[in-house]
Amino acid sequence: MDRILVIDDDVPLTELLDECLRAEGFEVVAAHDGEGGVAEALAGGYALIVLDVMLPRMSGFEVLMRIRPQSPVPVLMLTARGDPVDRVTGLQMGADDYLPKPFNERELVARIQAILRRTKSAPIVPAADSASVLEVADLRLDPHSREVRVKGHLVDLTTVEFDVLRVLLASAGETVTREDLVRRALGRPFSVFDRSIDNHVSSLRRKLGPDAANAERIKTIRGAGYMYACTTIPSSRLPVR
Repeated sequence: MDRILVIDDDVPLTELLDECLRAEGFEVVAAHDGEGGVAEALAGGYALIVLDVMLPRMSGFEVLMRIRPQSPVPVLMLTARGDPVDRVTGLQMGADDYLPKPFNERELVARIQAILRRTKSAPIVPAADSASVLEVADLRLDPHSREVRVKGHLVDLTTVEFDVLRVLLASAGETVTREDLVRRALGRPFSVFDRSIDNHVSSLRRKLGPDAANAERIKTIRGAGYMYACTTIPSSRLPVR
């Protein structure tokens, strides 16, 4: 039974989530302030944390900042009315996903299940690329060590950012639709109202920086999706002679 930690000062809401998540087979522990949430999270044993942004004495962002250097536990953040600033900030700090309040309990369960599927298994990428080191120009992604390097320098990516980049690199030079990217990297069905993939791509662009020609590595293909641009075919995709 997976244990989930809910950090939220809204007691009625945590009780509702407790009932909802237990019905799905999860064990739930609640913390109602930031300090208690940090202590509980670092005690370990949790498969996932549901973290509210608005907390007394310590914001959800501060909680995430204290948890992330010491634990890779997946974090789903609850944001007030889906504030875009909160969404971007949370994802850049290492959150795996977000859900705006108010939310549907069934959607929360679906998001949690998708995150757990993704963190417990490899992303859904073509078999030919599933174990290959992917290299495009000065960028190198190693799926075994889960390391990404640009010009030899290690780039610190979140678990989700790594999976998104891996899918894009596996199809470098080709358009990957937003629907396909969400399904393969995030492990859940695409929703037209879900902008999390766009925030992950934005964060990736910032962390990877421009290419040698000072152009964006990940291009937006209007009305279609995204493409990792390349002027040469990735070495891992060259035909074997």
